[in-house]
Amino acid sequence: MIKKIENNKKLYLDLLLLGDEQESMIDRYLSRGEMFALFDNDILKTICVVTDEGNGICELKNIATYSQFQGQGYAKKLIKFIFEYYKNNYNTILVGTGETPSTINFYKNCGFTESHRIKNFFTDNYDHLIFEDGKQLIDMIYFSKKLNK
Repeated sequence: MIKKIENNKKLYLDLLLLGDEQESMIDRYLSRGEMFALFDNDILKTICVVTDEGNGICELKNIATYSQFQGQGYAKKLIKFIFEYYKNNYNTILVGTGETPSTINFYKNCGFTESHRIKNFFTDNYDHLIFEDGKQLIDMIYFSKKLNK
């Protein structure tokens, strides 16, 4: 079951911090974003936040699955839901991520294609170094997908 979260989004901060590990960065988009939570047997598995970026573009700002439920298709299912949910109101969805092969492959498998990058995003915007799969994140790599083919 996928549920839109309208209120008290900060109650999900523990899970949001898995997708974006600095609370001040989450605060930049949480209030203006729409949040969705995926539950299986009434247990929260995955959460995401999508924002309106204008000009027919929305952005998947955060998606995270509790570690014990990762690799079971929950995030992919939530992304497919997001594609359907937004396809009539937006032309394109973006997602930005660090340069980690497993994450890049995940987004490609969900139908995203590489769009552009923002140099030094992680080193310029976070108050600490971020490592994922043993690699320091420096540039933000953006992927896009057309929603209304």
